[in-house]
Amino acid sequence: MIGYVVGVVAIAIGLGVSIALHEWGHLFPAKKFGVYVPKYMIGFGPTLWSRRIGETEYGFKLLPLGGFVALSGMYPPAHDGEAPRDATTALFDNAAQDAAESAERHGGRSAAQAFNAIALQDEPADDPKRMFYLLPWWKRIIVMLGGPVMNLLLAVVAYAIMLCLIGIPQETTTIGSVSQCVLPASSTATECSAADAASPASAAGIEPGDRLISIDGTAVTDWVQATGLIRADAEQTIPVVVERDGEQLTLTATPIRSQRVVIDDQGDAVLDADGQYQYVDAGFLGISPAYATTPQPVTAVLPQVWSNIAQVGEIIVQLPVKVWDTAATMFDPSATRDPNGPLSVVGVGRLAGEITSLDTVPFLDKIASVIGIFASLNVALFVFNLIPLLPLDGGHVVGALWDALRRGWARIRQKALPRPIDISRLTPLTMAVFALLAVMSVVLILADIVKPITLQ
Repeated sequence: MIGYVVGVVAIAIGLGVSIALHEWGHLFPAKKFGVYVPKYMIGFGPTLWSRRIGETEYGFKLLPLGGFVALSGMYPPAHDGEAPRDATTALFDNAAQDAAESAERHGGRSAAQAFNAIALQDEPADDPKRMFYLLPWWKRIIVMLGGPVMNLLLAVVAYAIMLCLIGIPQETTTIGSVSQCVLPASSTATECSAADAASPASAAGIEPGDRLISIDGTAVTDWVQATGLIRADAEQTIPVVVERDGEQLTLTATPIRSQRVVIDDQGDAVLDADGQYQYVDAGFLGISPAYATTPQPVTAVLPQVWSNIAQVGEIIVQLPVKVWDTAATMFDPSATRDPNGPLSVVGVGRLAGEITSLDTVPFLDKIASVIGIFASLNVALFVFNLIPLLPLDGGHVVGALWDALRRGWARIRQKALPRPIDISRLTPLTMAVFALLAVMSVVLILADIVKPITLQ
């Protein structure tokens, strides 16, 4: 139980750090570019603690569900002569402000002003020129990308620690276990019966702890190579040289022909178009590798980050469908959730808790797993915030790029520069996106409570 709590708390702290640094990624460039930033807050709701440093109030709020940086003049004036509109980098605050401003345009006397009074406490900039919307387009992009970039950097650092300092479990050429009998790869049996034939490895006298030296005269350098040699020697008697207790022994084995899962050059199982395992008749000896935690080279970090980004991107593209499938599993007792499907923060915390509570997993491997979850969480935040829809950071980036194109085209045509683009006009889209995200979040949270993805 203590181990489970440790895992959940570790992810909660990691999420808090991710949120704090995400918002700092917006805060730092905004201040460097001279934007007035009255607030930097972690959490939402009533303020638990705050302190003013310079012109900015830093603090923590009651609900640790996110954070925000208040930017003065984030939106330009809706009409000539009006004051620019302040906003924050938070999803909810921006969506709420858009709704308030939409209501005001349709008759609400001071809805937007009331919102600003709550979110920013009517703290105007001393200098009206210190408005966010007055920044050059490229500076606005830097400010809005600052948050996602911080999540990306956190992911890179976390993966570097996990891969290079701790390492990951890898197959070795040492034998971890020896099958006592021969079962087809598609068999669901977990124990040998009297009718099952003894495995070739057991019959040859191969034991757990033996280190493979060569198979059929070919020196063994890794387990994938050893598997390929065994599969190619079906029904042929071959010498197998192993090292046991510091001495080399030459044993004789005859791999039988058996139905095995098809594997690629990296040793990964190959799936067909329907996502099912493919099988082939190949040589079978009946041995499995021992694993050892092995540090990886620095060059392994960025490919791992990119692979994670690609995985998250695929999930996001299919997110509505995957969330729908997840919702369906909650009402079907016989259905199981896709282990590679989307998770809420609740699900991530539960998985971390399960990992840290396992007695069979070495301590360093537990730490590496939790760090890996933290890295994946930041990759998800990075990719998610780059979606080019408001109120996400990517939506503001697209707005700045569109503004740059409009102004560039005006310069080419030697026309007067147009007014800064008012992306708050996309209020209906903003609210639709926000509503969709809210619904999907609720579904995933409920699924992670009612039918969670577990390690079992």
